[in-house]
Amino acid sequence: MFKQPKLRSLTFADVLINAFMFFVVLICFVPFLYMLALSLSSPKAIINNEVSLFPVGLNFEAYKQIFTYPNFFKAYGNTIFYTAGGTLIALFMSAMFAYAMSKRFLKGHKLVMMLIVFSMFFSGGLIPTYLLISSLHLTNTVWAMLLPFALNQFNLIILINFFRAIPAEIEEAAIIDGLSYFGILQRVILPLSTPALATIGLYTAVFFWNDWFNGMIYLNTNQYPVMLFLRNIVNGTAMIGDGAGAADKSTIAMSIKSAVIITSTLPIIILYPMLQRFFVAGLTVGSVKG
Repeated sequence: MFKQPKLRSLTFADVLINAFMFFVVLICFVPFLYMLALSLSSPKAIINNEVSLFPVGLNFEAYKQIFTYPNFFKAYGNTIFYTAGGTLIALFMSAMFAYAMSKRFLKGHKLVMMLIVFSMFFSGGLIPTYLLISSLHLTNTVWAMLLPFALNQFNLIILINFFRAIPAEIEEAAIIDGLSYFGILQRVILPLSTPALATIGLYTAVFFWNDWFNGMIYLNTNQYPVMLFLRNIVNGTAMIGDGAGAADKSTIAMSIKSAVIITSTLPIIILYPMLQRFFVAGLTVGSVKG
């Protein structure tokens, strides 16, 4: 008869670890909750410092102000396109590059690895990079946001090491079955690398979602991502309410800045729990019998 294993009792170390993790969660969550409360509170409550972690005098004026800006939804659509397209391109190119570099028999792979590591610490600089993008006629096009950032050295190293950890016997069996290297990558390696691809995909998506500087120097106004658009709103909040006093302007600015933070971070906060299981779940490749 099957006996259910006894549950291990909590130790003092477990309590300390759980308390520490709860404290870390509070440090991350409380500022976000405070920003949400500010964005939903009335100007009077903000002026009187009555807002703590919950809204006082529920007010949606800050969000109405943001949503009434021209081209706001256009900028949001641009960001969704840059994030989705950039992440797909980055995953495709990173997987192809990393799979080739994971083969130690590839001639010159050590030299290429040295160049990858070297480029992590040294780059050409902002002006040479801009001249390169301009000479390739990518400025004022969406490709200026997608192609230059398709490969990331840190992500490549993660994928290379992950691919190398997969037993070679699996690939040898696939070769015997008649698969090419492209077939092995598509049907064997990538399905086994879901945690690594999900991790890199999240890193890349967060980068494209938060990127505003490259949009400022490479794109025109109609192509701005939402982060750059909202940054311009934050910098121009002092012009809101010209007939109001200085205190009112400051209050409106604080409320709008809080609403901007909530609006810009909410999609990533929603996306992260969907991919969190890939961070905590390990991968055991147990299909090889010795």
